Amino acid sequence: MNGAPGAPIRVLLADDQHLVRTGFRIILEVEDDIEVVGEAADGERAVTVARATRPDVVLMDVEMPGMDGLEATRRITGDGAGAPAVLILTTFDRDDYLFAALRAGASGFLLKNGTPEELIEAIQVLARGDGLLAPEITRRVISTFARPGDPAGTAHRGPDADAALRELTPRESEVLVLLAAGASNAEIAVTMHLGEATVKTHVSRVLAKLGLRDRVQAVVFAYENGVVRPGR
Repeated sequence: MNGAPGAPIRVLLADDQHLVRTGFRIILEVEDDIEVVGEAADGERAVTVARATRPDVVLMDVEMPGMDGLEATRRITGDGAGAPAVLILTTFDRDDYLFAALRAGASGFLLKNGTPEELIEAIQVLARGDGLLAPEITRRVISTFARPGDPAGTAHRGPDADAALRELTPRESEVLVLLAAGASNAEIAVTMHLGEATVKTHVSRVLAKLGLRDRVQAVVFAYENGVVRPGR
């Protein structure tokens, strides 16, 4: 996702509060490997600036005037190959925001009460092409899908999902199950008795065959399509 080797990670800041954007810029611009390439105070502007500047990562607030951050995320990630990763940043620790953000195509979700170090690490993770779900958020994803009668917990596998899943080898299917459990590459390697480089290759193939951006989307896909069920 990040461009040439050694090039800084290009970041767009989208938040309706000027002081918040300024704070983020101050935190990020002291990092040698991060460059802030633009700012936006609403979702519509975020989409426009993202398409003009082609950042690697967009820091996206949820509640903004006009077009909110969720719709902006949907439009930015819907631009296809080369679209930036979106990291949702919010003061609201709400499940409806979490799941709406993930379904909109966000690659990560952090609360604004995190530390500068956590923010920097999150940007670096997303720029590498990985998704970011903190363990507590993964648990919330699983617990929500576990709630009977909850629309988010009902698997609706369509023909496209079925066809994509048939393309997976048995080993790739096993990797998808472990991804859905929130396992890291190192943990998958131990479980499957493989090297981490081999696991990384399998993960990449799973994502490519299913048309997913990152492992965050793999978690959502697996539960929404009944590949795994909570408790299994």
